[in-house]
Amino acid sequence: MISVGMSTTCVYPLDTEQSFRLASDAGFDGVELMVTSDPATRSIDAMLALAARYELPVLSVHAPVLLMSQLAWGRDARVKLEKSAQLARALGAPTVVAHPPFRWQRGYAAEFVAIVGEIAESTGVQIAVENMFPWRIAGRGLNVYAPSWDPSLDPYDAMTLDFSHASLSGRDSLELARAMGDRLRHVHLCDGSGRAGGFLDEHLIPGRGTEPVAEVLALLASTGFHGSLIAEINTRRSPSEADRLARLRETVAFARRHLTPIAG
Repeated sequence: MISVGMSTTCVYPLDTEQSFRLASDAGFDGVELMVTSDPATRSIDAMLALAARYELPVLSVHAPVLLMSQLAWGRDARVKLEKSAQLARALGAPTVVAHPPFRWQRGYAAEFVAIVGEIAESTGVQIAVENMFPWRIAGRGLNVYAPSWDPSLDPYDAMTLDFSHASLSGRDSLELARAMGDRLRHVHLCDGSGRAGGFLDEHLIPGRGTEPVAEVLALLASTGFHGSLIAEINTRRSPSEADRLARLRETVAFARRHLTPIAG
């Protein structure tokens, strides 16, 4: 059975405990922990306590990559990835989600494929590299990631598929899932409108955009996918907790509906 979890980023800027509480109320199977500048997200004891209190395991850890996590574990990108994998192992989470480096992180970018393999081997945690997107400035596409924004082109053992990023890149999510093949180990459940360009990373509720989300979930269900499906939707504009919770429940319902094989 494919676990359906919720990223703690879904309810940002609420704190981590509120993330666990809302994930429980919405009916998720677990959470993906985004490591941030909040020390609690880097505390094994704090996260194990929340997992026990809300009876929700940490299914995956997202290495710190966002503005709100710039100083988490210092500035060395390799150290951040190593510590993310060590945290995941301590929490019993099999997966760390990582973004490919920016081109200006020259030394890290040049060794990134090897670093991912070394950390995965030393910790026993899979490092699932996430698909990103070209940045578009004045109508021009700029690949700011290295080796590439598309991990299917590089020799990683594990990958994460994000529908919003695929939409922003103009890449068909179903084709990308097939290109990843059995290296697809983790999925960020969301949607995009198909408006490639700029920096509008929408993270819509699945089914409210134009990505073939249902078709990809059907593919996962039919091919023995053993990874986790993690909701990563944007609820920042929710006017109330009730509205935020309704969005999360809609996402869970979408996932379970399209992961269930049709009888007959």
